[in-house]
Amino acid sequence: MSQPSVVLNSGCRLPLIGVGSYKLAPEVAQEVIETALGLGYRHIDTARLYGNEREVGAAIKAAGVPRHELFVTTKLWNDAHRRQDALKAFDQSLEWLGLDYVDLYLIHWPVPRQGLTVAAWRTLVEIGQTGQARSIGVSNFRVEDLAAVIEATGVIPAVNQVELHPAFQQDELRGHHNQWGIATEAWSPLARGEDFALPTVQAIAQATGRSPAQVIIRWLIQLGIAVFPKTAHAARLAENLAALDFSLSDAQMSAMASIDQTGRLFSDPAVV
Repeated sequence: MSQPSVVLNSGCRLPLIGVGSYKLAPEVAQEVIETALGLGYRHIDTARLYGNEREVGAAIKAAGVPRHELFVTTKLWNDAHRRQDALKAFDQSLEWLGLDYVDLYLIHWPVPRQGLTVAAWRTLVEIGQTGQARSIGVSNFRVEDLAAVIEATGVIPAVNQVELHPAFQQDELRGHHNQWGIATEAWSPLARGEDFALPTVQAIAQATGRSPAQVIIRWLIQLGIAVFPKTAHAARLAENLAALDFSLSDAQMSAMASIDQTGRLFSDPAVV
């Protein structure tokens, strides 16, 4: 299946739809990821925090998809921002995944109270130079966090993965991403289902004969935003992937952009 993608500042191509592994318990993670790969997913998002890198790696091995067809992301957790800790954590993630390299390695949170954000980014730059992370980026960074690491190193993150859904569209942050050439990824794009009831989403779902989840996923993809909604159910995996099979009109895209934004649902990066 041909899938939309964007080219990162590293030159790597980022598929715009993927499968997330957040809160996938180790005992089910391998099966879910194998199922997703069998359906045609080629972008996998995991993290050290999720506790399932071993199972994700086992799924990749069992599925038998050629490595060059996959885009695998993992992340550096908050307790390992010092250089030696970060290098050790990265090596451990590679070992657990059973891979020689990852396609994208992210700082999971900036954790400004620690004062180690720039130090962590310097280490990711170092890792990127080895080729073991083909692209490096960040997650949950605010504009000031992005500015700090760019000013300190001259290296612009390839990606910023942030909370983003119809009721929290992050317009200002995405504007800065565009200026810097940073790709946007959306975590919790379905807001755990809370945005399904929005009148605009409901109206577009009815007009297109699609589910609210598919409408939201399609909206993000048409914006060029990468999305990887998490589900443990094969039917939902297939439904999410089927968002590639239709398009929203310009008027529907404008309607989505005009949704009243009620703010973030989850943790504020300023205080994590």
